[in-house]
Amino acid sequence: MCGIAGIISSPDKLSLQRLRKMTDRIAHRGPDGEGQWISEKGTAGLAHRRLSIIDLTEAGHQPMHYLGRYTITFNGEIYNYVEIREQLEKKGYRFQSHTDTEVLMALYDLRKEDCLPELDGMFAFAIWDEQEQTLFCARDRFGEKPFFYHYEAGKEFSFASEMKALWAGGTPKTVDPVMLYSYLNTGSVFDPTDPSHTFYAGIRKLKAGHYIRIDRQLGLQEKRYWELCETSPWTGSFEDACDRFRELFDLSTARRLRADVPVGSSLSGGLDSSLVVCTIDEIRKRENRAQVQKTFSARFPGFAKDEGRYMQMVSEKTDTEPHFVFPDDKMLLEEFDRLTYHQEEPFGSASIFVQYCVMRLAKENNVTVLLDGQGADELLAGYHFYFRKYFSEIRRQPRYAAELSGYKNLHNPSKATLQRLWGEVNLRPLMALPIRVKRMMVKPEHATKAFLDAGRRPDRGHDDSRTLNESLIFSSTRGPLEELLRYADRNSMAHSREVRLPFLFHELAEFLINVPASYKIKDGWTKYIMRAATAGRVPEEIVWRKDKIGYEPPQESWMAQDSVRGRIADARQTLVSQGVLEKSILSREIKAAAAAGGANSASWKHWMAANLYTKP
Repeated sequence: MCGIAGIISSPDKLSLQRLRKMTDRIAHRGPDGEGQWISEKGTAGLAHRRLSIIDLTEAGHQPMHYLGRYTITFNGEIYNYVEIREQLEKKGYRFQSHTDTEVLMALYDLRKEDCLPELDGMFAFAIWDEQEQTLFCARDRFGEKPFFYHYEAGKEFSFASEMKALWAGGTPKTVDPVMLYSYLNTGSVFDPTDPSHTFYAGIRKLKAGHYIRIDRQLGLQEKRYWELCETSPWTGSFEDACDRFRELFDLSTARRLRADVPVGSSLSGGLDSSLVVCTIDEIRKRENRAQVQKTFSARFPGFAKDEGRYMQMVSEKTDTEPHFVFPDDKMLLEEFDRLTYHQEEPFGSASIFVQYCVMRLAKENNVTVLLDGQGADELLAGYHFYFRKYFSEIRRQPRYAAELSGYKNLHNPSKATLQRLWGEVNLRPLMALPIRVKRMMVKPEHATKAFLDAGRRPDRGHDDSRTLNESLIFSSTRGPLEELLRYADRNSMAHSREVRLPFLFHELAEFLINVPASYKIKDGWTKYIMRAATAGRVPEEIVWRKDKIGYEPPQESWMAQDSVRGRIADARQTLVSQGVLEKSILSREIKAAAAAGGANSASWKHWMAANLYTKP
């Protein structure tokens, strides 16, 4: 895992000093080495900060050159590089290192943009072709690795792993007012109408599953190379599907253990992370690996949603070495400025801070790579709101009554929950703008002007899919998952750690999207196929847990502390003085709603927005 940057421009605007300023700003992404390079004609410059994971020698230094033609700056991991290298060697390619980076360049030489479908990995990279005088940039299928860019047609194209590197290179830092108001309204900085938008005007992100080519005239062409969709419905039995799930998940996990540095895992106590830990344990024992798996977790003693007892169950079943951190409100205040500096864009709850602490704990214990369970909820219908899509899909099918009965028996839902399950939702994004901005206390005239000036009205978007599988595709590719991936990337790289996600193996994702909805939700159980396929591997009480928590901190009590309330009050005052919020907000109580509602309380959003909106 690394930090990348680059500029395509005229020679008078490109220098090693400018490139170095960019990589200095993201040194936390790669503390093990750095490099800057400018092409012979002085029109292309690539830069890199290295976090050594595979082939720790100088042979892995970047920017890396190949065949006297290509130069690359690469961030990420190609997990199947061993298999690809063997195929390339049979075709006559030779290598000077044991890195996946060199393998990637050879594959690009062979197949150009058609190399991308062959990659199992998380990546963001740029390859300069000296012969063609073109730049090829690509981002992985789900957007695990970031790629931001600033583009002036015909004049300059600059890119980096983080926006702070672009600012260091001369790109202005200006908050996009549309995204500011959208965040205050929805709690999201993802624009489903154009996923390339960011919180800052003039800075875009390369969309997940896409590539960009910059030609000799500094023209930009963008194209999608992968899309998650229903293509080949599963026709085998449920038992066969369980076997296939285990096969793909084990393959994905084994590949993601490839590293020349210590590998551990993040353990929350839920089913997803517990399966990752238990699968690593099986692989380690089967392959007689000497290294003990270290796990890293956050605990909240005395809090009703502390997951300690489930973590203990996993530890007792596996040969692991557990480590714990105990975040509290004082730690949040002490680290808050550093946290927002690394995140760069607003975030919805204090759970992001908890993840930040877990990554720091891994660094303190000298574990560079962590496997994590992210992505399972979006591919396997892990959230309870998916029940609505599922029941709507099967409402006219014979099994509907039995499925609804199973849901009621398992969860004993209240009347209000059932009403929400069947209730209609207003799906018209920002059509009732004056009403909505009044509810969030944004000055209507300012919000309306921002939207009209920009000619767009982004919000979190709505899921108007007709089936459960379509809804899962929406969640996996239209924002919710990518935002979680952004949190994980910034939190891990803030401490020079790498996070790998076995559930986001594209073959596994494509398989799961094509199995019937009844394999994912059955008798009131979410993630049914995963539970059935891994029973016996994971402690039974975790396999058949009905609740879902994850890293949920006691945010409500944290925000009741005078010190935290004071920071939020200052933030509100700042937004009022900037003309963003109505003055009447200053007299409103500062509070966080309980449970999931607390993750997106207005008070928290004011704090986030002010902190990032006002800093230069």
